[in-house]
Amino acid sequence: MSVQDHRYHRPAPGVDLQGRLSPFWRGLSELIWRLEHGFERARADARPEEDTRVRIFLILIVFSCVFGALAVGASYKALFAEANGRGSGVNPNALVRGDLTDRNGELLATNIIHYGLYIDPAQIWDRDLAYRQLRRAVPRISSERLKRVLASDRRLIALTGLTPQEKAAVHDLALGGVTFEPEDRRAYPLGTSAVHLIGDADTGGRGVSGAELAFNDEIRAAGQRGESFPLSIDLRVQGVLENELAAAAIKAQAKGAVGIVTDVQTGEVLGMASWPTFNSADRNAAPDGATLNRAVSGHYEMGSVFKTFTVAAGLDTGRADMNTLFDASQAFQIGDRKIKDFHAQNRVMSLEEVYLHSSNIGTSQLAVQMGPDTMRDYFRRLGLLDASTIELKESAKPVVPRRWDNSTLASLSFGYGIMITPAQMVQAMGALTNGGRMIPLSLRKGGARGVQPQQVVTEETSRTILDLLRRNVVKGSGGFADAAGLRVGGKTGSANKLVNGRYDPSHALGSFAAVFPVDGPLNGKRYAILIVMDEPGTYPKTGAYVAAPAVKNIADRIAGFLGVERREDRWRTALGEKVPEYQDVAGDGL
Repeated sequence: MSVQDHRYHRPAPGVDLQGRLSPFWRGLSELIWRLEHGFERARADARPEEDTRVRIFLILIVFSCVFGALAVGASYKALFAEANGRGSGVNPNALVRGDLTDRNGELLATNIIHYGLYIDPAQIWDRDLAYRQLRRAVPRISSERLKRVLASDRRLIALTGLTPQEKAAVHDLALGGVTFEPEDRRAYPLGTSAVHLIGDADTGGRGVSGAELAFNDEIRAAGQRGESFPLSIDLRVQGVLENELAAAAIKAQAKGAVGIVTDVQTGEVLGMASWPTFNSADRNAAPDGATLNRAVSGHYEMGSVFKTFTVAAGLDTGRADMNTLFDASQAFQIGDRKIKDFHAQNRVMSLEEVYLHSSNIGTSQLAVQMGPDTMRDYFRRLGLLDASTIELKESAKPVVPRRWDNSTLASLSFGYGIMITPAQMVQAMGALTNGGRMIPLSLRKGGARGVQPQQVVTEETSRTILDLLRRNVVKGSGGFADAAGLRVGGKTGSANKLVNGRYDPSHALGSFAAVFPVDGPLNGKRYAILIVMDEPGTYPKTGAYVAAPAVKNIADRIAGFLGVERREDRWRTALGEKVPEYQDVAGDGL
C-alpha cells in the first residue's frame, strides 16, 4: 500500500497512521492477553491458588462492569426522565391526563395508581378458601364475578380499580395465582364538591362529562407536558355557594336548587352548584335527579326576573324611560285573557314603580307596545333564544315559543311562555350590568378565548338597570338580599309550574338574580349571583323568601375573597328605609 492510500483507508480504532497502537489500546490488549494466559501460567507453575485468584478477579471485573452500567442507567432515568413520570417504562394504559385545579391551583382532579386484580385458578390450591379470603379482604368484589373467575380454566380479571390499601390486603393473603397490574385512575379528592361541573373521565382516559369532557384534549395535552389545567372556579367561592345553597334548599324543603356566581366582566364562572348533589365514586347511589347539572341542563320558566329584560329593551329602544306611565288601575285585556297583578296597586304607575312593584300589567303593556320583532331581537341579543355558550356539552337549548302574538309577548314580559337554563339567565344579567356587553360564560380561567364581546344594550341602559336593581333591594321586593355595605342589586322571580296542562301554585319556582357592587365604573369589579329554588315546600314560595336570603349570605361570605370593600351607598341615603319585605310582589299572577 502506498503512502497515498492512507488518505482513502481509515485506520482501525486505536491505530495511528503508521499502524501503531495508541497507549490506551496497547495497555488494554496487554491486560486481556495477561488474563487470557493467566490460567495456563498458573497451571504450568503448579499454583492452583493463583488460578483461583485470577478467576475471582475476572468475575469481579465482569460484575463491576454490569453493576456500573445499571447504576449509570438508573441515574440517567432519575435525572432526565420526563417531569410527569410517563416514560417508556410506565404502564402503557396510563390516562395521561393533567391535574384539574381551580383558578388558585387547588386540586380538583388527579391521577392515582390503582390496580387490576387478576386470578389464574390453575395455580390456586383451595378455591373455596381463596373465595372466602378474597371476599373478606375486598368486600366490594362481586360475589358472582369472583365465583365465575375461580371456576374458569384461564387467567381472568376479577376486579379493577383496587386501591393501594386493597392491593396490600390481598397481597398479604399470599395466595398463588393472584397477580396485580397497575391502572392509572382518575380521582376526585373533593367528593361531592363541584362534582357536576368537574364531571368524570372513563377508564380509557377520556372525559365523559363536565369540564373533563369540555376540555378533554387540553387536559390530555397538559398531562403530556407534566402540567395541570386550571378552571375558572374559586374553591372558596364554590364552597360558600354549595353550603348556602344546601342550607336554603333544606330550609325551603325544595325539590332541587341551583346556584351560580360569575364575574360579569370576564364571564368566568367562579362557582356553580346543583342540589341535591352526589359522589362521583358512587354514582349508582345518587338520589333521583342528583346527577343532573341543573345549572346548564334544567329548564325553567323563571318568572319576574324577566321583567329586567323587558324594561331594558324598553329603555334601550327609547320606548320608555323611568317616568313613562302605565295604567295598572285595572286588568290588561288581550282578547279573552286578562293580565292581573299579584299584589295589585290599582293605579297608574311609572316604569320605575312597575319594576319595583313587579307589575305584570305594566310590563305586558310595554312588551305589546314594542312588538314581536323588538322583543325577539332583544331576547336573541341577550342569549335567551339559544343555549348558553359555556363550554359544558350538557348546556341545553331553551324552549321558546313558536308564536309571538300579543298574548305570548305579555307572558314573556314577566317570564312565562319560555323555558331557559339558569346559565342563560346569569349570562344575560351579566350583559345588562357590565356596560351592555355580551360576554359568554366560561369555565376557562381568564374567560373564553377569541371572543369579541358584542354590545347588546347601550352603556346608558346598563347604568339605569344597575340603579334599578339596587332600588329594588333598598325599596322594593329584594330586601332580604341586602348585605350590609356591599351595594347588592337584584330582582325576585316567582312562577307557578305547568302541571298536566295547568299552572299549579303548589309546584312553584322561586329565584333571585343579583349583582354586587352596583356602583363604580361600568367596567369595574362586579359579580353576579343567581339562586333558583325548584318547588319549595314551605310558604311563601316566592323568590324574596326562598332565594334572596341565600344571596345575602353568599355575598357576605365571598366579598372578602373577591376584594369587594364594604361601604354605605347613595341609594340608602336617597331612598331612606326600604319598605317591609312582605310587600314582595314577584309577579306570580296570570
